[in-house]
Amino acid sequence: MDSKTLRRLLLFVSSLWAYQSQAAEPTGKLDLVIQTPNLVAFWTFGEEAGQPRLSQGTTEILPLQEVGGAIPRVQGGPYSGFSAELDGRHYLKIPYSETGSLNIAGGMAQVSMFAVVRIVDLNQSRTIAGMWSEGQGRNDDTGTRQYAMLMNMPTYGGSRQLVPHISSEGGVTRRADGTAFPWCADYAASVSEVPEEQWCTLGFTYDSQYIRAYVNGLMEPRSLEPLKDRRSDRYFTEEGPGGRDRGMNPYFHGRGIFRYDPILHSQSKPSGGSDFTVGARFAVGSFTRESTRGLFGGLAVFDRALSSDEMNALHKSARIDLLNR
Repeated sequence: MDSKTLRRLLLFVSSLWAYQSQAAEPTGKLDLVIQTPNLVAFWTFGEEAGQPRLSQGTTEILPLQEVGGAIPRVQGGPYSGFSAELDGRHYLKIPYSETGSLNIAGGMAQVSMFAVVRIVDLNQSRTIAGMWSEGQGRNDDTGTRQYAMLMNMPTYGGSRQLVPHISSEGGVTRRADGTAFPWCADYAASVSEVPEEQWCTLGFTYDSQYIRAYVNGLMEPRSLEPLKDRRSDRYFTEEGPGGRDRGMNPYFHGRGIFRYDPILHSQSKPSGGSDFTVGARFAVGSFTRESTRGLFGGLAVFDRALSSDEMNALHKSARIDLLNR
């Protein structure tokens, strides 16, 4: 092959690649997500590296900022044809002061979250998204936790499972008598493990009473087994509804979502309210200690508890069967 022919071939391949990069086809149905009532944020991650990721079909655009440098856009995704590739060192955030309608809080607050992701290395990858700042570590009560979709939390029976968290205190969980746990202990735990190295959907709902975890559109009921689940403390076994246990999935948490007050909490929580973060959270003094590696193809937040049928419909809207081919 002469040099002129080789140059033409390389130009053709380059042009074909550029065309395919621009012509990536989504697998899913974006409109179904946008038309689900009470949507407050929906990111499809179609923007190029270096650009803020903007919410689609909502009143606020809620730009997610890159932290640590540019986050690559790669082909393959349910709603834009692309996804954001996180490497465990970079993540996305919205500063607390700009969280707008994402700042869901109060005694009767409700929230749901839905994500289409492909997780790599579940041993490290612990965070999908949320407003969840934990502080410096064990027994630190300065945190400003609100809600988050997390993974693989074995402390209270969530090893390799989906473990959506809700906090009413912001800091550590407290029993009815005011005594404290070392950590936040309020989370549901799925039956299924979070899939690795394949596209899946993850979600949760909170109706101001119960947290429910969904893996691939299903809420698999899970009863509490106190010893096996490491939840033999009376908080889990006796401080649920009617003096019964709190369960595992669904998990009873009837105290609402923490609301940061800059006056009330100026001394006890000096770091301020939590940012909304994707792929990382502030835990044990760092944002990247348990940050996530993988692809994010869609993320939606709602300010009400979706029904099981709605969560399953969102799962079907992503068409992960096509993504996994």
